[in-house]
Amino acid sequence: MSIGMSLPEVVTSCVAARKGQSALAVGNVIGSNIFNILGVLGVSSMLHPVPVALAALSFDIPIMILSTCVCFHFAFTYRTITKGEGAIMLGFYGAYLGYLVLMAKQHAEMPVVSELMLVFVLPLLFYFFYNRKVKSAN
Repeated sequence: MSIGMSLPEVVTSCVAARKGQSALAVGNVIGSNIFNILGVLGVSSMLHPVPVALAALSFDIPIMILSTCVCFHFAFTYRTITKGEGAIMLGFYGAYLGYLVLMAKQHAEMPVVSELMLVFVLPLLFYFFYNRKVKSAN
């Protein structure tokens, strides 16, 4: 469901990026996420208490925080998110979705997949964090 709801944002951000309106492209995504977290969850919980699943606390929310850190780092270092970094972010999203599908199906290979995520995804993430230099503010 989240992919379908986000497709208009994808189109808007792609069109804005192609027209050189990076503030609109980035602001669209950030604003939408802030509204979804604070607005939608706030209104929903005002109507009825929303229990938070342990899986969300132990997996989804940390992934959300990590994703925010990755996006911030990519944007802050050279003040540009490159095509390669976009591909990396899309790859991380694919890995996240794949992990969720396997977890939901209680697949027998989940321990192996979890190990692969720790062995390949986290080192790749740290590689990008430590191999980029922050662009001067001047």
